[in-house]
Amino acid sequence: MKFTAFERTQQGTGASRRLRHAAKVPGIVYGAGTPKMIELDHNALFFALKKEAFHSSILEMELAGKTEKVLLRDFQMHAYKPMVMHIDFQRIDETTRLRKKVPLHFVGEENSAAVKTDKCLVSHVRTDLEIECLASQLPEFVTIDLSGLVKGTSLHVSDLKLPEGIKAVKHGTLNPVIVAVTVPKAEEEVVDPAAPVVVAPEKGKGAKPKKDEKQNKK
Repeated sequence: MKFTAFERTQQGTGASRRLRHAAKVPGIVYGAGTPKMIELDHNALFFALKKEAFHSSILEMELAGKTEKVLLRDFQMHAYKPMVMHIDFQRIDETTRLRKKVPLHFVGEENSAAVKTDKCLVSHVRTDLEIECLASQLPEFVTIDLSGLVKGTSLHVSDLKLPEGIKAVKHGTLNPVIVAVTVPKAEEEVVDPAAPVVVAPEKGKGAKPKKDEKQNKK
């Protein structure tokens, strides 16, 4: 994806506030050289941030007539307004080794024995994964095939088959669950407590009719 940035000369809280009033977003680009203060058009950036690829792929930033390859590193939103307050980018090249969270795309779930045969419920516990790779190998997303799921199993980070050159980042001995398979509880018949209860009389034991009050007096 491509976007355009402009050099920013003024710094400080007041300068940033004026930029925001002018529908601009203050930012910075760092790495592989001198950090540069930049500004971007707010509306263009706001809609770019809604795209998955803008967060997880290498971007082409046009700045001062030159195109640089960068990676989105951080951005801040207003506490309650739909407004981008600040954004950070990192310059990279193909030899840069990096860590980045990328989205997980799940396929084949409906064809698994867990769903197709055993009618299990599949929960996507994690929707992204932190990976380590060269910048040239950074995928926009990682596809996870769930067609092999069976009843009573879970899919952990260590179970994932990632493309060559890409490895999942583990923090210590943690091995988080990515997908969990659960068996649905049997539906119980719901009885309306307000409904009247009808009891059928036993055979041969019907209720005797009451005698008329006048007949009793005779």
